[in-house]
Amino acid sequence: MNFFKAWGNFMMMGARAHAKWEIDVSNTILGDRKRLLLLGLLLGSVLLGGMAFADQITGALPDVLGGKKAYSPAFYSTGIFIVSILIGLGAGLITGCIGAGGGFVIAPALMSAGIKGILAVGTDLFHIFAKAIMGSVIHRKLGNVSVPLAGVFLIGAIIGATGGGVINRVLYEINPVLSDAFITTVYSLMLGFLGIYAMMDFLKARRDEADINAPHGGGDVHGERVEGSEMGNLPRKLQSVKIPPMVKFDYDFTPGGRGISWVFLVLSGALVGLAAGIMGVGGGFLTFPIFVYMLGVSSMTTVGTDIFQIIFTAGYAAISQYAVYGFIFYTLAMGMLLGSLFGIQIGAMVTKVVPGITIRGFYAMAVLAGFVNRIFALPAKLGDMDVIPISKQMGAILENIGVWAFFIVIGGFSVWVIGTFLNNIRVLKGEEAGL
Repeated sequence: MNFFKAWGNFMMMGARAHAKWEIDVSNTILGDRKRLLLLGLLLGSVLLGGMAFADQITGALPDVLGGKKAYSPAFYSTGIFIVSILIGLGAGLITGCIGAGGGFVIAPALMSAGIKGILAVGTDLFHIFAKAIMGSVIHRKLGNVSVPLAGVFLIGAIIGATGGGVINRVLYEINPVLSDAFITTVYSLMLGFLGIYAMMDFLKARRDEADINAPHGGGDVHGERVEGSEMGNLPRKLQSVKIPPMVKFDYDFTPGGRGISWVFLVLSGALVGLAAGIMGVGGGFLTFPIFVYMLGVSSMTTVGTDIFQIIFTAGYAAISQYAVYGFIFYTLAMGMLLGSLFGIQIGAMVTKVVPGITIRGFYAMAVLAGFVNRIFALPAKLGDMDVIPISKQMGAILENIGVWAFFIVIGGFSVWVIGTFLNNIRVLKGEEAGL
């Protein structure tokens, strides 16, 4: 039970830290005219290029650059673009309102909409990379970035991302259904654990009156050490291992700084890169808790260094492991980016007028909906590979149940958040005017 609680705290810390990064990025992009112009130009180039040259040029392009033999659709479709905006909007509403984990629904949503798993992962990575480039706030936090820490960590992240991309592509070449089944299984395990933990946390909070009256958990990260002055046993043990060269950091918090062997940094980076290469959003989700819980890096240094590594890890994985092989759907990526930016803003404002306990409940439901979606899709894929005896009809029924359950929950949540926002516009405007 202690392990379950510790692992749940670990994952929730990562979910909230990644959501905090997404919210900061959204505020930076929408609060800067130059960045908005860049977003408009990027959207225009993808959409107009797709409409003007889909039929004439894509047939002549090499496969790896998006020709018609490539795996990713290189063309523009109004329907596809609208769906991608809605998916991004739903993910953004969850991220902004709940302060955790909205990006986890993107890959399941894309796969439920008929997109191959490998294409969903590549597109999600490119969407994260584009968001990181346009909304980077690293210049504000340069004082908190440990370049040696980030540099050594990135060595492992590049190795891991390469491995994750190779695994996904090899499985796809063997059998596209095997690739989908693998990605579905990974997401099922992660969402299942996180969803069960979040639901238990919500039910406990309902029984605890003090917790009900506590502030919204956007910054309520279990076990987070803000100044990084105290460490658990695991970070102490790892930092006591003196395998040279040692990487120094946190001079501002500890006299002489702290040090960790390059071996642990490279291994941690490889794990994060592997998750990013296989799942897309997984990389950013793991970095924060690994740095704080396992390596003993202060939260302040971790935030700046994490922003730094996200740009390079997501960029490397998206371009070298997916884009050059045709596994990115650019129209989808831009639609998701647009939808998520505005969804985050709406969700964040709704937290001012909604009790924190309600938000916790919706988060647990949203994650569990993603779990149900993926776990119900798995039997049909295993049946197609003759791993389990199940008819195509039964597999299709189960998959449809998962799809409907997922979109009903996420759609209902989105309608509730937007409705709450519209009903409280005057209240929210009054709060802004009073600032």
